[in-house]
Amino acid sequence: MRQAPPFFLSTGPYIEIARTHERIAGLAEQLPLFAVQSSVPEGLRYAAEFVSPAMEQDLIEQVAALPLQPFQFGQYEGKRRVASFGFRYNYTLRRLQEADPIPQWLTPLIDRVEKFGGPDTRIAQVLCTEYDIGVGIGWHRDKPHFDRIFGLSLASSCKFRFRRPAGGKWDRFTLNAAPRSLYMMTGSARLIWEHSIPALEAPRYSITFRTMMNRC
Repeated sequence: MRQAPPFFLSTGPYIEIARTHERIAGLAEQLPLFAVQSSVPEGLRYAAEFVSPAMEQDLIEQVAALPLQPFQFGQYEGKRRVASFGFRYNYTLRRLQEADPIPQWLTPLIDRVEKFGGPDTRIAQVLCTEYDIGVGIGWHRDKPHFDRIFGLSLASSCKFRFRRPAGGKWDRFTLNAAPRSLYMMTGSARLIWEHSIPALEAPRYSITFRTMMNRC
């Protein structure tokens, strides 16, 4: 699998962000979309304006029209509403199950995401999510069945938080994921760092794309 550079910010050509504090501080004025911190998760890539405003609106309408259901976590019901395609994880049975096929209207977007991920990227699972005001996601890592994770933010921004153990403390990083932006998690950002989203201040939609572990 091709090793992705640590982090990219897209405002046109990608700008690689080094992980050292000195280089990050030196680029601070160029980086309005995320908080400058000393620990940028290795394997995190980010592209602003990945889709146009017109495409964003179309995607929001498509997701809102889906038969979204409250997120089920075993016997508990989450406040966000979701629809899974390709595969879904059953928290009661603790295993992956096949889901409805990925809709055709997502094909052009998946082609772009796969191009962003590289020639060996094959999206096999998609999760569409609707967040209301006050809804967030607790600290977690995605299930080990999945490999690379891509997330497209729609309608409003969110603080995409990362943390990893560092002795008795935590290394932390926050990415301000703007509307129409795409992030990718691979390597340490995917496998070592946990991530979460605090309670939102505005309604938001997201489309998450996942490749499968040990699949081409």
